[in-house]
Amino acid sequence: MRIQQLRYIIKITEVGSMNEAAKRLYITQPSLSNAVKDLEREMGIEIFHRNPKGITLTKDGMEFLSYARQIVEQAELMENRYKNPNQKREVFSVSSQHYAFVVNAFVSLLKRRDMENYELFLRETRTWEIIQDVKSFRSEIGVLYLNQFNRDVMTKLIEDNDLRYTTLFTAQPHVFVSKTNPLAQKKSVTLEDLEDFPYLSYEQGINNSFYFSEEILSQLPHKKSIVVSDRATLFNLLIGLNGYTIATGILNSNLNGDNILSIPLEYEDQIELIYIQHHKNNLSQMGEAYIDYLLEEVKMQQTPSTDEN
Repeated sequence: MRIQQLRYIIKITEVGSMNEAAKRLYITQPSLSNAVKDLEREMGIEIFHRNPKGITLTKDGMEFLSYARQIVEQAELMENRYKNPNQKREVFSVSSQHYAFVVNAFVSLLKRRDMENYELFLRETRTWEIIQDVKSFRSEIGVLYLNQFNRDVMTKLIEDNDLRYTTLFTAQPHVFVSKTNPLAQKKSVTLEDLEDFPYLSYEQGINNSFYFSEEILSQLPHKKSIVVSDRATLFNLLIGLNGYTIATGILNSNLNGDNILSIPLEYEDQIELIYIQHHKNNLSQMGEAYIDYLLEEVKMQQTPSTDEN
């Protein structure tokens, strides 16, 4: 298997045609076709369905493509890092569930470190993808949570993927609601208080097990439920529909605006925020600095003068 073959697979998928891909890659169509067949034979799978109307990925091909993209991306990062030794380039990547303090720590990393040439990645993504990103070295750090419901499954998954985790902090469950929500004046809320309000959660794709949910108590039935894919949409629906979501209680007005409140949830559980890293990979200086900024951000947001109630 060669990196160039993986680039061929990616390009064919992008354009949906062997002939068009060959043109854009500046090689002949027979050469491209033979390269793909050699790769399929080596891997023992069929990557593409070929028919008169075009070319599409098989089920094995879709999985292979995801790995191919990760390998090519890492190869390009390596080339950028080492092909020009006179130009030091800072490279760092973190994958995370949807937490404002993760974003703020990323901002601090950029503002406080003297970096003239860098390539940084912040991926707010699904739980399964976070684990896969760190497993494949696409990201150095992954940020997610454990609680009494998902702990056994998640820790086994982390271990099975040759990863390890470190606790960042623990928090009591809170709900986020808008300032206009009828519950906004309460000092704390119960599950019964929330029954008639829309429950908002993040979509987890095909890996949508309750254990991968970003919100605790996702396994409970909800009369009204809305699933979204990004943080901005979730907070807009909190305001527009009087919805709620369950989270750590840490808010930041710079990212979340001034219209959202955090209210303690009366429920016996703890949310343990962790970061994961590959067992074979020690944190880089950039990674260690990011963790420091992350802890600093959390500590700052948990002081009485913050948005947290």
